Amino acid sequence: MGVARNVALEEWIKERGYSSNDLAKEVNSRLEELTGKVGTYDGRRVRDWRAGRVRWPSAATRRILADLSGKPPTALGFIPPSRTPRAAAPQEDPMYRRTLVVGAVSAAVAAASPKTTSARTIGMSDVERLRDKFTAVIASDHKRGGQLDIEQRATTLADTALNLQNAGSATQRVRSSLYATAASFRSSAMWAAIDGRRFKDALAHMREAQLLAELSGDQAIKFRIWSHAGTLYRHMGRPADARAANDVARQLHLTRRDPMFASLGLARQLAIQGTAHELRSLPRTFDEARNAMDRADPGAPRPVWLLAFWDEAELHSLALSAHLAAGDWVTAEYHAHQCLASLRPHMERSRAITTSRLALAQLAQKDVEAATHTAMKVKAEAATQHPRVSRMLQEFGAALRAMAPGSTTAHIWTEHTAAWRTPA
Repeated sequence: MGVARNVALEEWIKERGYSSNDLAKEVNSRLEELTGKVGTYDGRRVRDWRAGRVRWPSAATRRILADLSGKPPTALGFIPPSRTPRAAAPQEDPMYRRTLVVGAVSAAVAAASPKTTSARTIGMSDVERLRDKFTAVIASDHKRGGQLDIEQRATTLADTALNLQNAGSATQRVRSSLYATAASFRSSAMWAAIDGRRFKDALAHMREAQLLAELSGDQAIKFRIWSHAGTLYRHMGRPADARAANDVARQLHLTRRDPMFASLGLARQLAIQGTAHELRSLPRTFDEARNAMDRADPGAPRPVWLLAFWDEAELHSLALSAHLAAGDWVTAEYHAHQCLASLRPHMERSRAITTSRLALAQLAQKDVEAATHTAMKVKAEAATQHPRVSRMLQEFGAALRAMAPGSTTAHIWTEHTAAWRTPA
């Protein structure tokens, strides 16, 4: 009759993100604290526990596992012997004889000392709870992007993730995931500052995010941060720096493994080329970005920040930005219509930005009435509270009054914008 695997222990180990070697190292460390002697467990011994070959570890080991898990040994799937002769105990665990006496002395000292709370063990469930909050930050960004409260919340959550590093013990996998999560929050704070045109703050968030991303080793978050850095420099009017930062993102091996990342990198290169007035290169870069997107496996696992926004609509949005910056108004208008036709409903921020850009492209073609009609479609909330949208619509109003001073259309626009500032 075969030995039954310890399913409860295996589930706990998986939930906490331990490998067999990680858990062995943690137990050895705790044994040294408890007994004053270095433990000698290795991954093989933990695998014996998992396989059910060791059903009842030593008293010291059981105590350590109980402290780590917050569960009694029986809840971890260990089975106490009904009647085990004292001489048989060492066969259950080779460390029994070495630790029993010292463990008993330590237990007596602990009983006589003031009670202290054992260090908490941080696991992947803690990381997942933070990731749920990251998803909420992403949702807020797509609805109300650029707001200071989004930036502040993301910064606070980044600090929360870092504080967990010092709140207890964790495996290397968990620690890397916490750094990646902190970097994700910092990159969202960076993006909110970019979107709100708070460029000095965005630079500070960028530097912190880059450090955290390096500590995590996570390629996807490194890509996001360097790609955002390219966007930041583009908005600051520094196309050479923008290209250099975006190239760092595009050269990560992740872009060779997943064409969806390559597609986004190319699309942001497209926007940078527009800022640099490289009009002739724009169609080729657009086609390369679209082809990369078409090659990507739609079912491949990807981070939530990418899934939430990157699609053909956003590709057209970046193409619109490129052609608008390069002065190609007709092509800019084409991409604006393509973007608006396929934008997902939750992309409220993107809709306001695209509509504002479309109005500017139409006005540049001297289609005054159509441009004004388009601009009036932007919701008052975005027009007054989103810094980038507000700035574009101010530019639109100034250009309209210069192009058609005293016209009925200019008067209609003036009355329309005055209504935004009138309390309800």
